[in-house]
Amino acid sequence: MNEIFADLHVHIGRSENGKPIKITAARSLNFANIAKECVDRKGISVVGIIDCASPYVIEDIENFLATGEAYEIADGGIIYKDKVCIILGSEIETSEINDQGKTGSAHNLCYFPSLKDIKAFSKEMSTHIKNITLSSQRANISAYELIDIVEKYNGVLIPAHAFTPHKSFYGNCTDRLSKIFKEKFERVPAIELGLSSDTFLADTISELETKTFLTNSDAHSLPKIAREYNKILVNDISFKELMMAIKNEGGRKIIANYGLDPKLGKYHRTYCEKCDKRIEGEAPVLHCPDCDSSNITMGVFDRIEVIKDKKETKSPDFRPPYIYQIPLTFIPGVGPKVIEKLLGNFETEMNVLHKLSRDDIEGVVGAKVANAISNACSGNVNIQAGGGGVYGKISVG
Repeated sequence: MNEIFADLHVHIGRSENGKPIKITAARSLNFANIAKECVDRKGISVVGIIDCASPYVIEDIENFLATGEAYEIADGGIIYKDKVCIILGSEIETSEINDQGKTGSAHNLCYFPSLKDIKAFSKEMSTHIKNITLSSQRANISAYELIDIVEKYNGVLIPAHAFTPHKSFYGNCTDRLSKIFKEKFERVPAIELGLSSDTFLADTISELETKTFLTNSDAHSLPKIAREYNKILVNDISFKELMMAIKNEGGRKIIANYGLDPKLGKYHRTYCEKCDKRIEGEAPVLHCPDCDSSNITMGVFDRIEVIKDKKETKSPDFRPPYIYQIPLTFIPGVGPKVIEKLLGNFETEMNVLHKLSRDDIEGVVGAKVANAISNACSGNVNIQAGGGGVYGKISVG
């Protein structure tokens, strides 16, 4: 068995010929560049690219395979340079009716073993989505219906950033996923926590005790890949092995979730839209204490406080540790030039974060930066919580 790192939520900004895919993502974020970034800079062994149902991206994948630099494998996935397995995925927005009879919307991560499967999925979803070429488009079906279509093409559905106030199930659709998926709930093997939550928060909801937790980057630019990631125990890198790990089968498993302290997430605390400020204080915050307005964006911390059904966190025995990890790009004093110097000496970010001593780092970038990285990796930081779409801020002790 091998321990590897995986980030299963990376967007594509543009196709190779400049066609828009994810409007808010960087133009440099295309299929080939993601593969190269994972191998050359990040040290990620499995990456999920979740805009692969776009016909423009499908064309890019076919062209990439034709170069001979990458190839599909029988157990699912595309192997690049024998170092990274690319999992083909699609993020689909579904329409849901919440408990009050109001319409909500949520994002679903759909993963497939082969190009053939995702091409067939794309063709069928084009009858439910107005513009299949763009990322994260709203389908005229519910997640209850979508899961059947995903599985029809050998895929697996996982709720994306499950607690964020916009485009998530717990955030604006329901207080229980089981109400959405009903008798199909057991077919959902995992949820993605999102940047504003962690295991400690999510394990206050009892229906999640049987679900695997995933920590992914939701990257909209190349540097943001692996700002959150998973350490996985597998026999090799493939779709089949990944899904066995997610389902805790055959000794494969998630052995650690590496993620931001949720306070750094941009939706951690409630935000008053009228006062234009984040609201601190005891959760849950349901209205602004200053202007008494209910025109708020409820934070993940506050939302979980409302919907939880446990008085305290209790995790199942199989749950791996959640390890607070601050990406190099978040650390004060660690700019692009410093990162280039580190990667020039130590190859990948995973090497810097997991394999080096403070003295190793100091020998390349000096004591001040080495101390900042060491403190960030050990959690010795002060955090100002994020909210309302603004990331939290850190100062390193």
